[in-house]
Amino acid sequence: MSKKPVLVIMAAGMGSRYGGLKQIDPVDKEGHIIMDFSIYDAKQAGFEKVIFIIKKANEKDFKESIGDRMAKIMDVDYAFQELTDLPEGFSVPEGRVKPFGTAHAILSCRDKIDGPFAVINADDYYGPHAFKEIYNYLSTHEDDDKYRYTMVGYILENTLTENGHVARGVCTTDENHQLVGICERTHIEKRGDVTAYTEDDGATWTTIPAGSIVSMNMWGFTSSILKEIGSRFPKFLEENLPKNPMKCEFFLPSVVGELLAEDKATVEVLKSEDKWYGVTYKEDKPVVVAAIQKLKDEGRYPQKLWEE
Repeated sequence: MSKKPVLVIMAAGMGSRYGGLKQIDPVDKEGHIIMDFSIYDAKQAGFEKVIFIIKKANEKDFKESIGDRMAKIMDVDYAFQELTDLPEGFSVPEGRVKPFGTAHAILSCRDKIDGPFAVINADDYYGPHAFKEIYNYLSTHEDDDKYRYTMVGYILENTLTENGHVARGVCTTDENHQLVGICERTHIEKRGDVTAYTEDDGATWTTIPAGSIVSMNMWGFTSSILKEIGSRFPKFLEENLPKNPMKCEFFLPSVVGELLAEDKATVEVLKSEDKWYGVTYKEDKPVVVAAIQKLKDEGRYPQKLWEE
């Protein structure tokens, strides 16, 4: 492979459920944020460049709080996810403030990437194992007769919060650890001894089998995904803007699912046994703080990640 894998971090969301720019909220007494740990793990795995996807309006705050710091450790670049970045013939519905989703976020990198790249959320803790696995895959695979993508999958029970519902891509895999399908469930929560999802605001619930593999939006792609997202975005808008102009979202797993259904791509699922940590709700923060400190106490991380 001629190009080294690049890390792309989706940080354009303002965290509506959490209230504030959650990506820059410290999770330890040293002032580290969750993204510090992701970048530390990524650097240890071999990544040397990171592209932050942010809103243009947040650029100054973001650079002051993390970007300028990270520029001392990694090669840093920025892509801007803007509502107005739409295909010709489309315009932002009046009153809409919600971004157009994860696939739209990745599309904002189309002029920045020409090789393999990994994608993560800014506010999720993935663990060192996941970064090693995805870097190794991206360093040793490239497209041939199909697009050769990968995804780190997590055990559903390792990704839940006690404080509300979460959105997850529920995965189906075959005996060769290849992704067969992925279904985005936007409202999953613990219900007693089981985990279930609802699609009608809680009127009915469907149980998800224990041990199911879910996507935490940690993907590995070749640059071919950018072309595919770009070509599919107009059709998505045509179909969804009339039905849900304020909230429809173009999800990355939906694009992957279409490519799988068309037999244009394969996605190898790299399974992580690590527990996911994230601050979906402000009540999650003490859990994350305690977990990070425990990982430090166990020697997984130094108390201070970066030397001044």
